Amino acid sequence: MRNKATSFDIAYHAGVSQSTVSRALSGSPLVSEETRQRIQAIAKELNYKVDKNASNLRTQSSHTIALLLFEDATVDDSNINPFYLSMLGSITKACADAGYDLLVSFQQMNDDWHAEYEDCHKADGLILLGYGDFLAYEKKLNQLIEQETHFVLWGAGDKGIDAISVRCDNKQGGLAITEHLIEQGRKNIAFVGEASDATPELLERYQGYCQALKNAEITIDKALHVDAQITELSGYEATLELLSKSTPVDAIFTACDLMAIGAMRAISDKGLKVGDDIAVVGYDDISVAQFTNPPLTTVRQDTTIAGQLLVKNLVGLIKGNEVSGSIIEPVTVVRSSCGTSAN
Repeated sequence: MRNKATSFDIAYHAGVSQSTVSRALSGSPLVSEETRQRIQAIAKELNYKVDKNASNLRTQSSHTIALLLFEDATVDDSNINPFYLSMLGSITKACADAGYDLLVSFQQMNDDWHAEYEDCHKADGLILLGYGDFLAYEKKLNQLIEQETHFVLWGAGDKGIDAISVRCDNKQGGLAITEHLIEQGRKNIAFVGEASDATPELLERYQGYCQALKNAEITIDKALHVDAQITELSGYEATLELLSKSTPVDAIFTACDLMAIGAMRAISDKGLKVGDDIAVVGYDDISVAQFTNPPLTTVRQDTTIAGQLLVKNLVGLIKGNEVSGSIIEPVTVVRSSCGTSAN
């Protein structure tokens, strides 16, 4: 007696993945109308019948959360921004407290990798940390929303997307740290870091920096802004570029601590003293910030609270509860990289 056709048989004849077949037969908007019709025709030809018991697995719980990290350029082999590593312990504990296992992986940028976690029943929901270029990444988020996948993400600024995020008030953080520099008598304050719609969190920090300068009636000088990627090397190179200009600099606000570490090295290599000649401040308060020479003044984003809120909000979504995004207040952490008052 001939075996009944399966979705894998349809996938073979259609030349697509099994998950694409599942989405096409369930009416998912992620599958084009042409592909849907072709799959439906093959299913009919093979006399395929949906296994109701199998399809019900989609609604059952695996009691697993997937934490998906963006693969960043790093000076070591981790390929993970240390700020996100600092959040991992909090997320792991919060998952255990909520009765969920945690699956940790890198994000894969193929067309439907996000959706496959729930479609294949690997996880009940996703936590997304990092995104690279947000303008390109936003398409992936919209696919998740259309798929009705349970997910939360860290950051992304106030982009108005219909997704649950946990983020820091980056504009307030940028404002407060720049005000601290101004209070120290610094007047020629540079900003190192990209400030564009592709990097909404860094853009908000830059906006806070600009607001502080305006409030103090200090002219915003475009020559004191140099783009940089979120790495130590990029911060180093951007600072060398900044110091090669004729525009005077007595302080540098770097958009993250990794850039700040590179900036401090560049200042020292130029025979200048961090804190006295040029103050340096960062953002994130990663663990190494207190052990740089001199220790780095920075803005703390509470990773313990962040991890707890990410898990709490995602579990709420999974259970069908009403959930809203969360904003964490930044805290200025003053150390000696600002030196003494420049007055």
